[in-house]
Amino acid sequence: MASAANCVVYFSSNTNYLTVSELKNHSLPATFVSRPPNNNTLGKRSVRLLSSTTRINPRAAAPSATAVENDGSFPDTDMVPTPKVIIDQDSDPDATVVEITFGDRLGALLDTMNALKSLGLNVTKANVYLDSSGKHNKFCITKASTGRKVEEPELLEAIRLTIINNLLEFHPESSSQLAMGATFGAEPPKETVDVDIATRIRVHDDGPDRSLLYVETADHPGLLVELVKTITDINVAVESGEFDTEGLLAKAKFHVSYKGKALIKPLQQVLANSLRYYLRRPTTEEASF
Repeated sequence: MASAANCVVYFSSNTNYLTVSELKNHSLPATFVSRPPNNNTLGKRSVRLLSSTTRINPRAAAPSATAVENDGSFPDTDMVPTPKVIIDQDSDPDATVVEITFGDRLGALLDTMNALKSLGLNVTKANVYLDSSGKHNKFCITKASTGRKVEEPELLEAIRLTIINNLLEFHPESSSQLAMGATFGAEPPKETVDVDIATRIRVHDDGPDRSLLYVETADHPGLLVELVKTITDINVAVESGEFDTEGLLAKAKFHVSYKGKALIKPLQQVLANSLRYYLRRPTTEEASF
């Protein structure tokens, strides 16, 4: 099964797979921090994926008969549910919590758990619960090397891409509901998302010491890392947050601060404008030629 995550990737000249490798042009230390970034270190360290290669197989074929991601319990229906992947850095102080939902079509997700472990992670099944939207599978994830929660945005993105990879492989019908299904799925999405219309950004105070930033926009690989870099480029610290992939959209919630305090109104506006410019930049650049 797969999920969604967003990471800067290189499209390999080998068309058999997409390689998640070194992040390009990211100069800041990649981490969720509890204090503002050190200005003396800005621009001096490159961000690299801490994991080995993750591959996304294009036009995923139907899963083999031995696949364990699907328990075979979902009914034959034309209604394909919306895949949802939540990466939660807020709810557990000691672990990164990942939640995966795809209607009632997901099985034990053993292959997904093994794929995540190959990134150097400890993965434990937290719980499974049902509601009107389907079966929710929750995992607690820590780094095998430290036993602590994942803080590097590029590794969080690798987690997301790994989940999506397995989703496309074991549930090819999900490709019509995911942004990456346009290139790597069995069926491209029937609708496209206009980034100008889809993008919504809000910032407000969340107590005296931090602010709460909401971002909703069209999903694409690398988005999580790009958002964090854009925020830290203006010396705003990202303390914690949640990153949701919901079909073709990505929804992020970040707790942010500046020098240990909530963002003043002018800095909130600067942050919102910086994110709007970055997220809409591909359309602007394309139109300028």
